[in-house]
Amino acid sequence: MTTGTEAANADANDIELTLATPKREDLAALLVDKDRPPRPGALSASLTFGWRAMLKIKHVPEQLFDVTAFPIMMVLMYAYLFGGALAGSVSAYIQFLLPGILVMSVVMITMYTGVAVNTDIEKGVFDRFRTLPIWRPAPMVGYLLGDLVRYVIASLVMLAVGMVIGYRPHGGPLGILAGLAVLLVFAFSFSWLWTMFGLLLRSEKSVMGVSMMVIFPLTFLSNVFVDPKTMPGWLQAFVDNSPVSHVATAVRELMAGNWPAAHIGWSLGWSAALLTIFGAVTMHLYNQK
Repeated sequence: MTTGTEAANADANDIELTLATPKREDLAALLVDKDRPPRPGALSASLTFGWRAMLKIKHVPEQLFDVTAFPIMMVLMYAYLFGGALAGSVSAYIQFLLPGILVMSVVMITMYTGVAVNTDIEKGVFDRFRTLPIWRPAPMVGYLLGDLVRYVIASLVMLAVGMVIGYRPHGGPLGILAGLAVLLVFAFSFSWLWTMFGLLLRSEKSVMGVSMMVIFPLTFLSNVFVDPKTMPGWLQAFVDNSPVSHVATAVRELMAGNWPAAHIGWSLGWSAALLTIFGAVTMHLYNQK
């Protein structure tokens, strides 16, 4: 009786295995007869990688610290530290300070793009990206698109804090949007410098170290905190021609309701130069490394 049951079970298993095993012709039809999915376009691929950068924030919300707590600390610290000494009151100084400190903070945040690129390289993620049938710059552009969202968050946080302590943008919503547009274009272009360092240097600590060496003199030797007219002639010449000074002046004047055509032109010119030079070097390193 037991033997008969075992035989029946064995026959049933053989039938199930035969039904579950696909035929060779069926596999060939699936692999050959179907059309290949269309290759994603440059915009689609870039947006996908941008969304990937945003998902990192979802899983590691601590990454929002540098675009929330850091900007608040910068505005309050410099406003109350220098406001009374330089302008007589915080409310008077914040009119000059806020657009400048806004530019400074966003420019400083851009360096984390290079750190993220270097981290993914160390993990081997970029080896997978290079094998995909996508537009080659898409992973890099995606990083920067994701970071643009972080720059917007930081800017809105700083504007909100500034208005609470007395900042009044006389340019209205249009002036604010125009100023932020100039800043975001510059930040996007400036970020390509850090993607280059992220590909070029061996560790994220090296990227951070080099970033600080570039950012600190570039941002502090500018017109972010004070009018350069009080500086020595040689320093004033450097500050007046600094890209950060041009962007800070453009943002400051646009939010005040003016139209500084020369500074806007210089800001966009610097942005185009940074994007052209460091974008090309970044893609060369990405293709060769």
